[in-house]
Amino acid sequence: MIDVAAFTPLSALIGGVLIGLSAAVLMLGTGRIAGVSGIFGHLPQMGGDFVWRLVFLIGLVAGAWLTAKLGWIDGHIRPGFTGPNAWVGLVLAGLAVGIGTRLGGGCTSGHGICGMSRLSVRSIVAVAVFMMVGFLTASVMGAFFR
Repeated sequence: MIDVAAFTPLSALIGGVLIGLSAAVLMLGTGRIAGVSGIFGHLPQMGGDFVWRLVFLIGLVAGAWLTAKLGWIDGHIRPGFTGPNAWVGLVLAGLAVGIGTRLGGGCTSGHGICGMSRLSVRSIVAVAVFMMVGFLTASVMGAFFR
């Protein structure tokens, strides 16, 4: 069941604007698409792109950590799971996402934010598939873990 009281449209709007703005700044400043899988995947090449890729990834991790640690957005940050097995779950989830991004030719950030804004048919189809699988997974998991 969805907790409607937890819906915070203002923070969602601010977050969406910041994500869109950062994607636009990256595209205008470097000509690169803000797809996290591509940014991460090309990090080891150590070329001229290394610094901005590293800063981008550090910013992602630092922002998530800050939000989770301080709960500064709405004060209602609650981890989905904790304990010693949480790391195993995170690693397995990360591997699953990595495999999915390789199969999908990119990640949700690249396709959903940058690809769809450029009206890329490939990205529109990819996001539709991502969303359908996400809805199905949430429904199945919700049925098993109520």
